Amino acid sequence: MKRTWLLATGLALVLAIVGLSGCNQGPSLGGIISNQQEGIWVTGQGKVTAVPDILSLRLGIEAQAENVAEAQTEAAEAMTRVMAALADSGVAEQDIQAQYFSIRQLTKWDRVKEEETVVGYQVTHMVTAKIRDIDKAGSIIDAVVEAGGDLTRINSLSFSLDDPTVYYEEARGEAMTDAKAKARQLANLAGVTLGKPTYISEGIQIPPTIRMAEAAVPAPVEMPISPGEMEISLTVQVAYAILK
Repeated sequence: MKRTWLLATGLALVLAIVGLSGCNQGPSLGGIISNQQEGIWVTGQGKVTAVPDILSLRLGIEAQAENVAEAQTEAAEAMTRVMAALADSGVAEQDIQAQYFSIRQLTKWDRVKEEETVVGYQVTHMVTAKIRDIDKAGSIIDAVVEAGGDLTRINSLSFSLDDPTVYYEEARGEAMTDAKAKARQLANLAGVTLGKPTYISEGIQIPPTIRMAEAAVPAPVEMPISPGEMEISLTVQVAYAILK
């Protein structure tokens, strides 16, 4: 009799807990999934073009010698001349940032001894210089190459915008217009009335970096640099309610 009473009490407690869980006012997982699947979901895209006003130039010095001290001294002297050339060309000190420095041991395979032997050392020092007057980019590059001589390395250059805010605002407006047009068409095709947006998510696509091949030989004439145009693309994902 006592065992029967305990079983009945346990069953009642389980039912009570289940009942309380069902009365919980928080959203259930099923409700969340259901809400996400409701409405009309579209992706809008906006694109604008802009002329870059910043040129980031990755450049530096690479020196080789039989010992570390000699290679480092040679690299330091050449890099000092390169930094002076940048300063004389109007590149501000705060626009020059160190990017890479290394001292690497150079070896070759000795067939007689059947082992690697050290033949020298290589010192590499790279910086990124931000050029704000693109019209002077060609003359700045030539000055750097002349200052560093055969040790000069120009790894890459990339164009960007100092303040892309206004272009993103324009692209964002086009993306929302595109999304609304798509949603309206879908609503008309489905025979329903389009409501207000219930969800908006934005994604920005970063423009690709324009690179040039490594250069180590001084240019005989000023190198022409054309910034061209860059495309700023932005997408939005929007969910619209359906009015019944």
